[in-house]
Amino acid sequence: MEDLAGGTGGVEKDISAKRPLCDRIAEITCITIHWFRPSPQANPVRVTGCTIVNASHTKGRRLSARFPETCGKRSNPMAKLRVESYTISIDGFGAGADQSLENPLGVGGKALHGWAFATRTFQAHLFGSKDGETGIDDDFAARGFRNVGSWIMGRNMFGPVRGLWPDESWRGWWGENPVYHTQVFVLTHHPRAPLVMEGGTTFHFITGGIRVALERARDAANGKDVRIGGGAATIRQYLRERLIDELHLAIAPVLLGAGERLFDGINMAELGYTCTQHVPSQRATHVVLTRT
Repeated sequence: MEDLAGGTGGVEKDISAKRPLCDRIAEITCITIHWFRPSPQANPVRVTGCTIVNASHTKGRRLSARFPETCGKRSNPMAKLRVESYTISIDGFGAGADQSLENPLGVGGKALHGWAFATRTFQAHLFGSKDGETGIDDDFAARGFRNVGSWIMGRNMFGPVRGLWPDESWRGWWGENPVYHTQVFVLTHHPRAPLVMEGGTTFHFITGGIRVALERARDAANGKDVRIGGGAATIRQYLRERLIDELHLAIAPVLLGAGERLFDGINMAELGYTCTQHVPSQRATHVVLTRT
């Protein structure tokens, strides 16, 4: 047992729980929880996924929580929400027009990613190959997989199916053993049961919006960073809320002319993002934007 009220300067917060705090709790109507502050100088630590004991009428009393091994986790306030290896054309498109089963990246979209497919990192993660180039492009590709505990993506990145799921036959672009090997949270308006794949990947379909998906992803990341895979519309939603900490963009020497612009309607300067790194290679120019 760990006492959430036992830290220095505990802060009370009322929560009307519309969803379980943990899979082991069926329903909680209203409780008072505490944020745990290990010392007066430390930031509060949000405790999630706990089974509440004696939760009713807790004001003025000591609230305790038991942390089961399978769901007790603490958020890491230093963990980041990152976009990595997202490629755009010179004219600003992150995907070509008319995404389909035949053109999963849109018409002409495959040409954006020549820099990535050539790297040793992408060859290993996508094809299980030991081939590929090292150097600047590979360095940026490799950093995108470091310290990533979970992923978020949009419905369109998961597949070409639109609207209601006609059935559950579509299982993603990546075969039965996807490249993620962790929990992936797919934003959608249409419910679907979690999809468990080989290699440790599970796709969760989130209908509650971007903040619900982020909360779920952070809990699943277990203290590591969360990576947004795309597409452009999903990245824009998180940018507008200033939730993304860092974006690595690769600008490919390609003109698409049509498709989905990454920064359509977005003023990055007003949102407080600055360029903190830019490195050219033979196949792309790598830019890192950081929230200030």
